[in-house]
Amino acid sequence: MSFGGLLKLALQSIRNRSLTTGLTVLSIALSVALLIGVEHIRTSARASFQGTISQTDLIVGARSGPIQLLLYSVFHMGSATSNIDFESYKHFRDHPAVEWTIPISLGDSHRGHRVVATDQNFYEHYRFRGDRQIEFAEGRASAGVFDVVLGSEVAAKLGYQIGKKIVLSHGMSSIGLLNHDDKPFTVVGILERTSTPVDRSLYISLEGMEAIHIDWQSGAPPMFGEEVAADEIDPAQLKVEQLTAFLLRSKSRVLTLRLQREVNTFEQEALLGIIPGVTLSELWQSIGYAEAALLIVTFIVVLVGLTGMLMSIYTTLNERRREMAILRSLGAGPRKILALFVLESGLLSIGGCILGVVLVYVALFFAQPIVENQMGLYLSIDVLSPIEFAYLGGVVLAGFLIGLVPAVRAYRNALADGLTIRV
Repeated sequence: MSFGGLLKLALQSIRNRSLTTGLTVLSIALSVALLIGVEHIRTSARASFQGTISQTDLIVGARSGPIQLLLYSVFHMGSATSNIDFESYKHFRDHPAVEWTIPISLGDSHRGHRVVATDQNFYEHYRFRGDRQIEFAEGRASAGVFDVVLGSEVAAKLGYQIGKKIVLSHGMSSIGLLNHDDKPFTVVGILERTSTPVDRSLYISLEGMEAIHIDWQSGAPPMFGEEVAADEIDPAQLKVEQLTAFLLRSKSRVLTLRLQREVNTFEQEALLGIIPGVTLSELWQSIGYAEAALLIVTFIVVLVGLTGMLMSIYTTLNERRREMAILRSLGAGPRKILALFVLESGLLSIGGCILGVVLVYVALFFAQPIVENQMGLYLSIDVLSPIEFAYLGGVVLAGFLIGLVPAVRAYRNALADGLTIRV
């Protein structure tokens, strides 16, 4: 019997047991969909995480831990151990090896959302996910001292529109115990969604950060009668003295390591310069146990699906005893019987893989905007990666190998046993 004949016979056998084989294929498909889906989400999460900031060569802040500096400067989580002097920032801003810098000043919030003071370079030079730039859904960048720009998530969650007056709070308390009530800000812009921490913050000018603290003394609010009203502040008199951190890009990648060394050995102040890509990888590795556990669970699910296919084929042996006996009586040798069962199980695993991949792409198509809007995770819809193809190949190979078990058992059934009618 040729391969074409075996293939035709295997397909006919599958059609004769359409309900059983259909359920088997569906079981494998769901397992494969989970395996490929988890792998796709894992790689998308890593890409989204590492794409939070791009085209920035160094992040500079007060000397602390690299991950801590990354968390408060990029993810706006936690607080800096101390600020850095503005003169130190100017030294590197005007450095001949530096192309641009983005200053960052933190310390205030609005209803639990971080307020970030920066300048126009943030809107012009900040990049994420490759070469994507900050864009405005409405309005414009901050121009006046009391202008504020909202991240998309802040605007959507709080329901703010252009022209809304808001009050900032000192510190990160969501209750707002120390409010800057006498110096309200006006919403002048709302950013497009980026699916990064940019969406969860508010942005003011560096002068705006100085203005709301102009009458504070040693970090304490002014006493009654000592407040300076917003209309009494002269923007020309506002002087930025400290920053929390700053981002920079060097004019050449060759100069990055030299700049990092110069930052870390800066004599005027204890500074720390980190390469964001390296620190992002370190941070991801520190939480990598979660994705490893998820992959283990997924492989177990796939194993259960393949075991279900084995049980499905194995339990039909009693029904197919006569079929096997007839094939043997017609001269089908051990290899033919073996090939038939292996081919059947292989076809079922291939069908399950194809259906599983289709289910993954259908799910991605419908889930992508929902996941991005609700969770801030961008799920790319790309062709399967080499590792995903390897997973599929492993499932198909396992399917072929599983067919050996019922094949050996079927051939061991005696010819007489297959032709005997059991009562």
